Amino acid sequence: MLMRTDPFRDVDRLAQQVLGTAARPAVMPMDAWREGDAFIVELDLPGVDPDSLDLDVERNVLTVHAKRPAVDSEREMVAAERPRGVFSRQLFLGETLDTERIKADYSGGVLRLTIPVAERAKPRRIQISTRDEKKPVNA
Repeated sequence: MLMRTDPFRDVDRLAQQVLGTAARPAVMPMDAWREGDAFIVELDLPGVDPDSLDLDVERNVLTVHAKRPAVDSEREMVAAERPRGVFSRQLFLGETLDTERIKADYSGGVLRLTIPVAERAKPRRIQISTRDEKKPVNA
């Protein structure tokens, strides 16, 4: 079989692996949705050691850091498509979310964040008062 080497294609392939594409992001693909009084965010992080996960909140920016270990240098790799090293992703949270009560769970290679809606942002009913007093009707 004859194989041609195209350096531009190789650079393009490397860029796609590192930076990802619109159809296939390189790291931390995410789903997010609202469920009742909370927002749920799930990030795919297969092969990441739970001890390497780090979550920080500063103001309303949630930063997720993760590390996937490098491949053993003794291995002769046939294909190496999974990105390795340190990754981070920032989520910009709205003012209506309670960043003090974020819960995180990592199971089966998925990091699940539960971000509750702040009490002040929940819909509430407002009592209406009236100034008109009803006068008794004289019979």
